[in-house]
Amino acid sequence: MKADLLVTGISQLATAQGAGPKRGAAMRAVRVTEHAALAVADGMVVWADREEAWTGEAAAAIDVGNRAVVPGLVDPHTHAVWAGDRLADFEARTSGVGYEAILAAGGGIWSTIRATAACPEDDLAALARPRIEALLRSGATTIEVKSGYGFVPGAELTMLRAIRSLGASTAARIVPTLLIHVPPRVASDRAAYVSHVCASLIPRVAQEELAAAVDVFVEKEAWSAEEAEAMLAAAHNNGLAIKLHTEQFQRVGGLELGLRLGALSVDHLEACVPEQFAAIAQSSTVATILPGVSLHLGLPPAAGRAMIDAGAAVAVGTDLNPGSSPLFSAALALALAVRLNGLTAQEALVAGTVNAACALGRTGREVTSRGRLEAGLAADFLVLEGSDWRDLVYTLGANPVRDVFVRGQRIAV
Repeated sequence: MKADLLVTGISQLATAQGAGPKRGAAMRAVRVTEHAALAVADGMVVWADREEAWTGEAAAAIDVGNRAVVPGLVDPHTHAVWAGDRLADFEARTSGVGYEAILAAGGGIWSTIRATAACPEDDLAALARPRIEALLRSGATTIEVKSGYGFVPGAELTMLRAIRSLGASTAARIVPTLLIHVPPRVASDRAAYVSHVCASLIPRVAQEELAAAVDVFVEKEAWSAEEAEAMLAAAHNNGLAIKLHTEQFQRVGGLELGLRLGALSVDHLEACVPEQFAAIAQSSTVATILPGVSLHLGLPPAAGRAMIDAGAAVAVGTDLNPGSSPLFSAALALALAVRLNGLTAQEALVAGTVNAACALGRTGREVTSRGRLEAGLAADFLVLEGSDWRDLVYTLGANPVRDVFVRGQRIAV
């Protein structure tokens, strides 16, 4: 066997065992190989096993010095493109001002929408690039990025084009999503907005290949399940996958809609109740939980432990955004999932790798090419600072990742 690169000196090579979640069977197992080596050719893993078993040739070799190696993390839920900030909102909220009062004063999500809609495409990309680099440094080699702060269709298209330019200018693999985030503030304008999204915006996004999926925010203060179904049907008719923000504050039918329509994922789920866990487990939909929101807003965390025990496949994301989760580390999101959502270390690694990849719906061979380290899969991997892979979810306040490799190339971050 010949390889471009042989990575030796791996104290532990830890990777999810199995290709990804299946209906009614949540993944939680991690396979750990001690004293391992990893061989790479053409950006793919061609061999991974105990170092002593390698008998091939490699054009180059590196010794990582008795450090642990894990798959590159997958962040399945971010809002990394925005303009402006929400620091005044943060100060007001921590001083006891209610969310409704913040909105009435012109703050909240509408302040981000105003700033983002007024920002040119190149500037949006420039603002987002250091956020993507921060996620990459923390171990996220694949990152989903949503629109949603444009609101008006033209600004949404600008956001998606900025996301596309990020994909061309950063080493991270970027997965774009069109998010239909908030409805018009005037109730009588809602039907016309939905109609335009279905008849014009979604077909345009699909035609220009600006997004892989459409996401809709279903909550009492956002879109109803009925409105969301119309927009998700338009996504399906235009060949786009579907996702939902739902069950964050109330239960208004969003989760059930997502399961019925075969959504890739249903995200947030802080308000989920036990009877819903079993329904997720009997579906092919991934439950994506976002512990950064619970930490930042003080919300009860999603019941990740109970979901996994019920058989649901759980993924973890940062939900990086300016208002509810200014979390710039995918590794820290996993560490928080252990502490706030009750996941074990093994479950967190699975949730941040192969399950998160499935939540993004990488199609065909790509479905299993990310999030695991074995022959025939993508050579996206992390060299940790320590010799035990569990440092990835143990460490707080420091970056547990020393080196990031994407397509078998070490990335300078």
